[in-house]
Amino acid sequence: MADRDDVCVLVPTYNEAATIGDVVASFVGQGFEHVLVIDGGSDDGTRELAAEAGARVVEQSGTGEGSGKGQAVREALDRYVEQPYVLMLDGDATYRPDEADRLLEPLFDGRAEHVIGNRFADMEPGAMTRLNQIGNGIINTAFSVIHGRDLTDILSGYRAFTLESVRQFDLTADGFGIETEMAVECVKQGVSTTVVPITYQTRPNDSETNLDPFSDGAVIILTLYRMAKTNNPLFYFGSVGVVSALSGVVLAIYVAYEWFVVGVSHEVIALVAASGLLFGIQLLMFGVLSDMIVALNREQTRRLSEIARQVGDESTAADDTEPSTKEESDGERASSTGRP
Repeated sequence: MADRDDVCVLVPTYNEAATIGDVVASFVGQGFEHVLVIDGGSDDGTRELAAEAGARVVEQSGTGEGSGKGQAVREALDRYVEQPYVLMLDGDATYRPDEADRLLEPLFDGRAEHVIGNRFADMEPGAMTRLNQIGNGIINTAFSVIHGRDLTDILSGYRAFTLESVRQFDLTADGFGIETEMAVECVKQGVSTTVVPITYQTRPNDSETNLDPFSDGAVIILTLYRMAKTNNPLFYFGSVGVVSALSGVVLAIYVAYEWFVVGVSHEVIALVAASGLLFGIQLLMFGVLSDMIVALNREQTRRLSEIARQVGDESTAADDTEPSTKEESDGERASSTGRP
């Protein structure tokens, strides 16, 4: 049975000196010996405070342009995490260490490979601004529409997963889009995912957020749409196709009205309308074909996984029966020679 020794508590940080010491100390106090803080070049003493509290601290490579939370998480998973289970959280003291078992138990029991903590289940007053709540609602709704799965709170920074499952993911986000990519990859790769309720605490007064609700929100929305290309191509191409086709229809109606009612011809606009309509129809057809290819590829991947699992089970069964077969052969030889 897995326990806390098999868990790496992963905390990406940037200028979290006001809270990181308490965060690390609280998880060490809960019995987590492997606390990894990967820091993005803080200049406020975050690394020193984390190390004093008992964490293993590494500095994110290439800090500066192109670095961010996503790059830190990818680097940590690729280079530094050695334990089979990962508990990931932010270093801003908004997540409770005594709720870690809620996220880890589904992994330990084999019920899930990825667990997301739902902040909206128990959110303290003032923990999230009204603007951020609206933004989160829009993003979660967009995720469920685009990717066909309702995971309630895909932007939650408190989550747990198996290292084996996350290494299947194609993660490329540098900033706060990393949680979105993880959620999409869970759906795309068929990783069993569950959501558990957690408490989302108010950020301490002397701690400032690194999240910009507008720029980072736009990045997250673009990440959702970009990843639909390989997970839901019908939506990715079809949405543009519908807009193009509808624009062509509207322009065509205008041209027809001007010709038949007013008696004025608009050849250029008519050409644009026809082009938009044809382009939209082509994109819709391409989206349907792409969706069929993706569905076929998923089915083939599923069958290959089943075959690989069956072969593995048969190989294990053969290994288990080998010793007994050898003992029977030795017994038969002993009987034929008359010796024990």
